[in-house]
Amino acid sequence: MGILVALLVLSVLIFFHELGHFTAARFFGVQVDVFSIGFGKKLYSKMIGKTQWSISAIPLGGYVKMKGQDDTDPTNISYDDDSYNTKKPWQRIIILLAGPFANFLMAFLLYLAISYMGVPKLLAYVGEVGKDTPAYQAGLQKEDKIVQINGNNILYWENIGKQINDSKNDITLIVEREQTLITLQLKPKVIDDQNIFGEKITRRIIGIGPLDKQTTVYYGFIDGFGYAWEETKRASLLIFKSVQKLITGVVSTDKLGGIITIVDVTAQASSAGILSLFFFTALISVNLGVLNLLPIPALDGGHIMFNLYEMLRGKAPSDNAMYYITLVGWAMLISLMLLGLYNDVNRLMG
Repeated sequence: MGILVALLVLSVLIFFHELGHFTAARFFGVQVDVFSIGFGKKLYSKMIGKTQWSISAIPLGGYVKMKGQDDTDPTNISYDDDSYNTKKPWQRIIILLAGPFANFLMAFLLYLAISYMGVPKLLAYVGEVGKDTPAYQAGLQKEDKIVQINGNNILYWENIGKQINDSKNDITLIVEREQTLITLQLKPKVIDDQNIFGEKITRRIIGIGPLDKQTTVYYGFIDGFGYAWEETKRASLLIFKSVQKLITGVVSTDKLGGIITIVDVTAQASSAGILSLFFFTALISVNLGVLNLLPIPALDGGHIMFNLYEMLRGKAPSDNAMYYITLVGWAMLISLMLLGLYNDVNRLMG
């Protein structure tokens, strides 16, 4: 059941991505010949207007085939008025950007729904207090509730680490213990650590862990938009940084996951509940949006680069150059997919 949910989630995300391209293309008067979810043999198709809407056998992507635009043969162009090729470069760029934009919008809407469904957050109660730590030496105790750090109100556990790291000197804690407020002075300890990308960093700690005590935060109509915007922005920056670290070699290529990992983790998220599924689906949606903006020929980002070149030079790259550059792009894309699949198989085999 989890695998079916995962494939459905991927299909929905692909549909929204391609719907973005389709909507922008039709807005500018471009004829769309095919709108397909999946690749390979068509399982179902129906002509609506001049567009063939299809569901294909391999649910690993999708495509919108516009008149005069063919990734498999970039020399196959058309100069009819309703062709992609006859549109101005800035119009083509908007058509190309519409797909990734739809993914970011999808993530935003999912985070918005999460904000109204209720976001689980750990409360700022102290659970574990490590021995010989600044917290232990200052007298912090289990079940103390941290109310303020350096005059800043603390509502949730997630706020504590940032306040400690942002402080340059000693910190002042106000904690609630048995309905009494107590003020404590601490000198954080600086330790060597690693961030999520495995890079060496230093951070300040006081030596405490959270108590398993949480609440559900329901956002109002307006506040929900703020939450959705911040979460979409945070997820986008995380994916951008991840790609950057992968390209620069900070993150090893064996960390790259493929379709098997995506399906597996999505299935796990679905079994954990609708909230977990929404969170992970939003992250995948942002991932699709960011990856499609990479300047690789055969991806939206690569086509955007071609059109920017045409805007700057006043002419498009030659048909011959477009053909070979697109071949290189497909080779890069297929290589990345095979690498992800190879890593998936390795992980499955332990």
